[in-house]
Amino acid sequence: MGLLDKIKGELVDIVEWLDDTRDTIVWRFPRYENEIKMGARLVVRESQTAVFVNEGVIADVFQPGTYTLETQNLPVLSTLKGWKHGFHSPFKAEVYFVSTRQFTDLKWGTKNPVMMRDPELGMVRVRAFGAFSARVTDPQVLLRELVGTDPQFRTDEVHEYLRQNVVSHLASVLASSGIPVIELAAHHGDLGDQLATRLTDELADLGISVPKFVIENISLPPEVEEALDKRTSMGIVSSGTVGSMAAFQQFQAGQAMEAAADGGGSAGAVIGMGLGQSVGNAIVPPTQPAPAPAPAAASGPPPLPGGWYLGNGGAQTGPFDDAALAGQAAVGTLTASTLIWRAGMAGWEPAASVPDVAKHLGATPPPLPQA
Repeated sequence: MGLLDKIKGELVDIVEWLDDTRDTIVWRFPRYENEIKMGARLVVRESQTAVFVNEGVIADVFQPGTYTLETQNLPVLSTLKGWKHGFHSPFKAEVYFVSTRQFTDLKWGTKNPVMMRDPELGMVRVRAFGAFSARVTDPQVLLRELVGTDPQFRTDEVHEYLRQNVVSHLASVLASSGIPVIELAAHHGDLGDQLATRLTDELADLGISVPKFVIENISLPPEVEEALDKRTSMGIVSSGTVGSMAAFQQFQAGQAMEAAADGGGSAGAVIGMGLGQSVGNAIVPPTQPAPAPAPAAASGPPPLPGGWYLGNGGAQTGPFDDAALAGQAAVGTLTASTLIWRAGMAGWEPAASVPDVAKHLGATPPPLPQA
């Protein structure tokens, strides 16, 4: 710096900060050898605080307003300097302007999934992201704990530290909420307020608060979301009417035909149409009544025309022709109370009530009465 610049620097008597950035938290007023003219004018704008530092010791703090720098309004600095009487020569001091507005362009997100226990899905991994705002609540604490002698302290210097605090509290808030994952979207506001309160308490020792915390999204792993989508689709299908089931069958058939056209061949189309038909029939049974199975009977092969099936003790045997039925009656497997069924019957009936079977019973004694 030349002599002329030095003289001009000493003659400038306005100390102010015109902030033209959106990310500067603290800015140190540049003066040649930190010399400030006694009687200079200090301008502190709204959302600013001016802090005077003398040889590393924080002295006087000025809130928004315009001040004339004299010993009367610099009581702490006057004490540190040992000014017992009025002093009108330039003095050395560092002036830090601290922005107290909200910094709203701070983003956060989970680099790694956060584990939580869901009441319906069990242990799940979730990811989340959003934004938050930060504000300086105590400029003196901020200067002592974070800024130090940095001439221009920006948000990116503290952003990562704030993000780490966010992630550390996110897991505990989600775990203690007891809210199912599928219902978290309806509680983003409440969860954000809880996190803002916790972070403000955590950062009070640094002179920073978090007045606003926004959760934009909480997501599950792709495979879990896919499973939930299938579950939702099946719920919609199962609650539909017969008409919607017919539409579902057509949709399945159309998908199968499209897949076949892409390279599956006619066999794939036939299989796809069969699957669609099977799903539709499984959800909406045909109008024709199906035979009632024997109590706790195990499913067996489809009935053969003319074959008789026996139901004893919950087990199904058969099919038997007339000669085989006579043999079953002879060994006592077929009795008057044995359940009998064949194609064409509405349901299972006792053998004694079916004439074509009762003729084989002959003189077979009924089961012994219970003691």
